[in-house]
Amino acid sequence: MPFPAPPPAVAGTSLAEVDAAIDRLHATKDAWLSVPVPERIALLERCIDSIVGVSERWAEIGARIKGFAETDVLAGEEWLAGVMPTVRNARLLAEALRAGGQRRPPLVRTRPDGQVVARVHPANLMERLMFTGVTADVWIEKGKPPTQGAIYRGAGKKTEGRVCLVLGGGNVSSIPPMDVFYKLFVENEVVLLKMNPVNEALAPVLGDALRPLVVAGVLEVVTGGADVGGHAAQHPKVGSLHVTGSDRTYDAIVWGKDPEERARRKQSGEKVNDRAFTAELGCVTPVIVVPGPWSASDIRFQARHVASMVTQNASFNCNAAKVVVTARGWLQREAFLDALHDELRKTAARKAYYPGARDRHRAFLEQYPEAMVLGAVPSDAPEEVVPWTAIPDVASDAGGYALTNEAFCGVVAEVTLDVAEKNGGMVRERDHGGPSPVRFLEQAVAFANERCWGTLSCCLLVHPVTEEEHPDAVARAVSDLRYGGIGINVWPGMIYALVTPSWGAYPGHRAEDIQSGAGVVHNAFLFDHPEKSVVRAPFRIRPTPAWFSDHKNLRELGQRLVAFEAKPSWGALFGVVRAAIRG
Repeated sequence: MPFPAPPPAVAGTSLAEVDAAIDRLHATKDAWLSVPVPERIALLERCIDSIVGVSERWAEIGARIKGFAETDVLAGEEWLAGVMPTVRNARLLAEALRAGGQRRPPLVRTRPDGQVVARVHPANLMERLMFTGVTADVWIEKGKPPTQGAIYRGAGKKTEGRVCLVLGGGNVSSIPPMDVFYKLFVENEVVLLKMNPVNEALAPVLGDALRPLVVAGVLEVVTGGADVGGHAAQHPKVGSLHVTGSDRTYDAIVWGKDPEERARRKQSGEKVNDRAFTAELGCVTPVIVVPGPWSASDIRFQARHVASMVTQNASFNCNAAKVVVTARGWLQREAFLDALHDELRKTAARKAYYPGARDRHRAFLEQYPEAMVLGAVPSDAPEEVVPWTAIPDVASDAGGYALTNEAFCGVVAEVTLDVAEKNGGMVRERDHGGPSPVRFLEQAVAFANERCWGTLSCCLLVHPVTEEEHPDAVARAVSDLRYGGIGINVWPGMIYALVTPSWGAYPGHRAEDIQSGAGVVHNAFLFDHPEKSVVRAPFRIRPTPAWFSDHKNLRELGQRLVAFEAKPSWGALFGVVRAAIRG
């Protein structure tokens, strides 16, 4: 199974060139604060045109990095996860700016505890038709008002701007440009974008895609390794930092590279780099499977769903499913897990294009010799292939390896909770012949909050009959989950792609224990105090969701979505629907 040749390497930026780029940005940082709104909107609209103009090159190079030919069905991932959300982000930011940074949400409600929740999707009829039954809410931090655009509106009152170093993520090609948009148009900082070596072959394409910002003098794109990133992070003219990547990268920048030095500095609070720093740093994402009266077709659909949460993008997603949580005694439990294993076996092995995947996979096999390698890897498979792997019967105790280490490869752990009454005995109340969903939710939420590393994303799968019978328990679980993104019957990756919800860790991490990071991006309604975003979908999503690994028309669907997001129209929407139902 030979993979197409990767794209040619891009020459790294010299440190002298990095310094020159920072000097140019430093010269424009103050002027950016006074650029009027119409001119900013025009920049975003020109970016939409230029992104569409390079979309074919973008998708081709991104696919080759992942090991696909540009005509492969799975090359559609680059259209869907790379080009499409970037175009959508630019368009929605322009809409926010037209509304003075205070675009009105479709619905705002106040919960009984006083917390404000704002509906951000669907925002119009086209979105309702395109994403039937899907809703997205931004929950505002408790005790905070649902104000919008404070940083943006305050730009004209400042006299001194700031240069932000954005260390771009290497796993999803829309991450670097979307992070650039947030820093520029929401936080009003000019940007030095340093590409990740994994996808730096896209640097010339992104330079062309964002050419209006480069020409305006508010963006520079550089490439290179850790030496370039480290040099820029310590440059005296760089005022803030943003990274999408690993908590280890964050710690090395803030606390130092040497482990002993880091530990000492964390204890004393003495940072190597004390610049303002926002970050999105991954998660051991749990999928909480609530016991209920699942039919055979329900089981098969949700097995495909969870398997796709594992395999999409070869599992190099910070929101990939990493822990499947079920209830002991649920009558459908074994059937569901068997179906999940079947779906993983059926999914073709993929190129593990992200460095270190084989070593991480090997480390998990050493920790869990009972792990099941699912699906045959051909004998002629290149070294880059890492097989899908499930780890059964992982203990739910705190500190377990699979619960505290993000695999960042195709590994998923399975945890079974014994649903007990509060007095410690086995549950007497049974629901549809299985454990009580109420008690399971209480224990599963505590498990996710306290024992799974990170707070970026989680998923809750709940049958509509179960929710209808126990609405308060489901609502309480969503409220109590301490995650920045929660998907109800939907992969949390949907939160990322919609752009209107906020994307980032649950607030409150200290720099000494940063976990999933600090701050948010996307957040196209510009809420000042987002706590978390919750996206809900029907239990059975139709037609086949775009992230399903067995989608048959992914490439055309991605292309149609890009065309729609660039210029929404009823004709473009019809093209999306037609492509979707052929999946």
